[in-house]
Amino acid sequence: MTCIWLRAAIVAGLGLTGAGAHATDLAEAYHRAQRSDPQLREADATRLAIREARPQAFAALLPQLQATGGYTHDTATGLSNFFTSGGLASANVESTSNTKQWALQLRQTVFHWEQFAAIRQANAQVAQAEVDYNAARQSLIVRTAAAYFGVLAAQDTLEAAQAAHEAISHQLEQAEKRFEVGLIAITDVEEARAANDQSAATVIASKRTLATARDQLREVTGDSVEMLSRPSDSMPLVAPEPVGEDPWVRAALDQNLALSSARIGAEIARESVNVAQAGHLPSLDLIARESNNDVSGTTSLFDPTAGSLSFPANSSSRDKQISLQLTVPLFSGGAVSSRVRQASYQHRAAHERLERVARATERGTRDAYLGVISEISRVKALRQGVESSKTALNATEAGYEVGTRTSVDVLLARQRLFDAQTTYARSRYDYLLNVLALEQEAGTLDDKSVDRLNALLDRTVTVR
Repeated sequence: MTCIWLRAAIVAGLGLTGAGAHATDLAEAYHRAQRSDPQLREADATRLAIREARPQAFAALLPQLQATGGYTHDTATGLSNFFTSGGLASANVESTSNTKQWALQLRQTVFHWEQFAAIRQANAQVAQAEVDYNAARQSLIVRTAAAYFGVLAAQDTLEAAQAAHEAISHQLEQAEKRFEVGLIAITDVEEARAANDQSAATVIASKRTLATARDQLREVTGDSVEMLSRPSDSMPLVAPEPVGEDPWVRAALDQNLALSSARIGAEIARESVNVAQAGHLPSLDLIARESNNDVSGTTSLFDPTAGSLSFPANSSSRDKQISLQLTVPLFSGGAVSSRVRQASYQHRAAHERLERVARATERGTRDAYLGVISEISRVKALRQGVESSKTALNATEAGYEVGTRTSVDVLLARQRLFDAQTTYARSRYDYLLNVLALEQEAGTLDDKSVDRLNALLDRTVTVR
């Protein structure tokens, strides 16, 4: 499913693009994050590690060649009794031998059920690793966008706070002058001074919030930013297409990466049951073996009456064998049955996890769809709210000039305007983040999604 519902927004956004100084836009921030984000690099390393499960599983089916060798030096002494023509005699015996041996064995699997099941399991593990890595890429898009728009929202809040502080400071100066000539009471001056102090504190807090937001973006991208691109007030708001929650839910149940990973996880758990059950089955191997054994040495007999006698003790043998080895498990203390039960429980848990993720995916998709729809209405309402707050402030200031309104009324009207401006700015970014969230739930979030949103960012702001 493609987001054709953003095409109109792209066209309108491209037409508004200005030619200011170069600024870091969302696409550039995402490309930086792809190179430096530790979470994505960790996911990539994990994917590469899990890929090795496949050659390891196939290796068990290939011929296994083993060579062994050894050298043994043996010296033995003792007393030997034997019969002669003269009766029973005894002699001291001493033997020395050197043994050289080597063996070469080739083992080829003919039938091992667990090895074939392990290959299927490894293929599923590799497939799951790829899905998880793609999910990590989608998560990076969302995290980068959230951090990027977090900086813009903090910058907008700071600008509104600075404008409000400047206006309140000017109002304080006017109040002090009016008090000096006896036009207002001291309480009006104190009210203006308190509001001025509060607005100064708000500016300080806004600067701190902006610094934190910049650090969060740098945590993802690895770089600090000085200038960012942001959407204009005329940014088009387009509803998702197709219309309705159900088409998006169907797409999510078919393509959502977290759900796909859970499905593959259930398959892996099923193959684990097959691997465990193979402990009850016979196995068959073809074995070819060749060995060589060379012994060289001497044996000496020493009789005090007859003297000593020595004779060599040499031997050499070579053996070649080809055999089929059938192994039939009979009893293992119940360990195999226990492993089968354990794997079955894990398979059941994987199915329950799949059901849980499916339900969460459906809920998340519906929520994301409704989030986009509601955010469109909310942005429009808040935009009108800003204009209404400006009109109300102008009217209140005019009433204050002619004496029908107090300075407190002006301060309250200015605070309402500040709240409306900051909430409106945040709502536009929430709309864009909901767009990404909906595509992520539907499984269609990719680099093109970033480019589509990036086309809507046509204004440059200096972050400070």
